[in-house]
Amino acid sequence: MATARKVQFSVGLLVVVALALLTAFILFLTQNRLSSTDTVFETYIRESVQGLEIGSAVRYRGVSVGRVTSIGLASAVYRRPEREGFPVAFQLVVVSFAVDLQRVGDIPSTQDAVAQGLRSRLATQGITGVAYIELDFVDPERFPVPPLPWTPRFSWIPAVPSTVAQVQSAAETVMRQLQDIDIADLFSNIAGLVAELRGELRDANLGTVATEASELLRELRGIAGAADVPGLMAELRDTSGSFRGLAESPEVREALTAFAAAAQDLRRTTARLPATLGLLDSTLRAARGTTNDVQAELAPLLRDLRATVSNLRDTSEALRRSPSQAILGAPPPSGARR
Repeated sequence: MATARKVQFSVGLLVVVALALLTAFILFLTQNRLSSTDTVFETYIRESVQGLEIGSAVRYRGVSVGRVTSIGLASAVYRRPEREGFPVAFQLVVVSFAVDLQRVGDIPSTQDAVAQGLRSRLATQGITGVAYIELDFVDPERFPVPPLPWTPRFSWIPAVPSTVAQVQSAAETVMRQLQDIDIADLFSNIAGLVAELRGELRDANLGTVATEASELLRELRGIAGAADVPGLMAELRDTSGSFRGLAESPEVREALTAFAAAAQDLRRTTARLPATLGLLDSTLRAARGTTNDVQAELAPLLRDLRATVSNLRDTSEALRRSPSQAILGAPPPSGARR
């Protein structure tokens, strides 16, 4: 009696497990099918979509609202007109994705949302490198809607560069600007400017002016000793006029103006160089660290994924050859043994 109950319990357990496996298999086969509330959109990405796969998530500010349904090249999805070159638009990647409108809620039409700045971008999740499509509102004047040489199959949401692409673009721009700066020529110009300032000061003959001023002061002392006050005042007026004329002379003014301009240019150049070099150094360190982290995390994930796929392939082959052995534990048929 106990043996019969054990057999019945085992059979019932196997039936429950089989039903669960069948349900999971059906859900696996139907997971990519669109529901009645899904709407398909398209976007066109200029950068590499490495890590993005069919079934990847579509998120709006971190909330999952859909999934990717297809990925292809614009040159294959949309035919290029005959006898035309290969424009930039046909070098894009076409990504179609379905969005569950029930998860989004009450929103304006696609055209109005795009006009207000709705854009898509490629994003990665943490340090694992798993890519997904992110939807968000940006400044429409900074990222205008580009023209297309074809008519989209579905509603179109323009794409903007990802954060990684923007960082790489900024680093490349800084590198190009630094390469365009001729450091040797810059210091040569500074040395030439200092030499010109010295020449201007030398041409002004300040030493002679100082000598004449000393002689004038000695004469003034002698006149004061002679007690000729009216004459002394007259001489002082003449001396003051001479000093005023010397200060207002074009040579002295040009020398002072050139010196002030040179000092201002040198100050601006010196203040700009540390900030530029610091920005370049931080950008390169951040890019190098991100690349190393992604490579370190991606290698074990790929190995685990390869092992999982191999195990699934072996399990599928065993189920195809002998399904009864997987469910009831019975030996395979004689044909399978041969």
